[in-house]
Amino acid sequence: MSGYRNLLYSLEDGIATVTVNRPDKLNALNAETIRELGEAFRGAREDPAVRGVILTGSGSKAFVAGADIAELSQMGPIDGVEVSRLGQRVFREIELSRKPVLAAVNGFALGGGCELALACHLRVAAENARFGLPEVKLGIIPGYGGTLRLPRIVGKGRALELMLTGEMIDAPEAYRIGLANRVVAQEALAEQSRALLQTILKNGPVALGLAIECATRGLEMSVDDGLALESNLFGLLSATEDMHEGMTAFLEKRPAEFRGK
Repeated sequence: MSGYRNLLYSLEDGIATVTVNRPDKLNALNAETIRELGEAFRGAREDPAVRGVILTGSGSKAFVAGADIAELSQMGPIDGVEVSRLGQRVFREIELSRKPVLAAVNGFALGGGCELALACHLRVAAENARFGLPEVKLGIIPGYGGTLRLPRIVGKGRALELMLTGEMIDAPEAYRIGLANRVVAQEALAEQSRALLQTILKNGPVALGLAIECATRGLEMSVDDGLALESNLFGLLSATEDMHEGMTAFLEKRPAEFRGK
């Protein structure tokens, strides 16, 4: 893919890397960047050569330092609704991707940047990463899904503390409360993120996609409805070539060769 103004996109060995590339603005999200993220992830979803995605920011200071405040400061009530809904639509597409999406958080992940990381399935944080939802300091609230996703990931009490104080937390604290899956040295972030995703991608791709869907949708359902979804998806997987290959390979004590069918 090419033609992006605010993103870099590359594909190697089945892993697409999407980099928010506005280093002069600490990779802040404006409307154009959010739309480009939507285009990039839709393209990755539809490209059979892509099996997983790493999302990161350019430079060593910021993953995404937030939304573009200069742009937000000009919005009125109707504009505000549309700004929020654009981000929500794109971030929801990322969250519902059946291809694993890993955020490699290489610095500040604040406001919309934290919300973007929350929409990813996993978060690997560099030691210098900082997370926060400081919107209340600007007289607003998170508008790209952060008020829903953060409580689901870290619990209501910790989420409200972060949202109501607007304070930042460092990478070790993010790991302690379950916001970050791993913390690694800054210089090892790209390598370690790629290694984790490669480990994941050794498994059955259909199963990976349905595990993501079951966990994501299940959190939005009652326990009984979630269990029904799980059993239905479990049953569907029983009809796949990948299930037969995985179990045959296990019994034959050899690595499975999944085909995504």
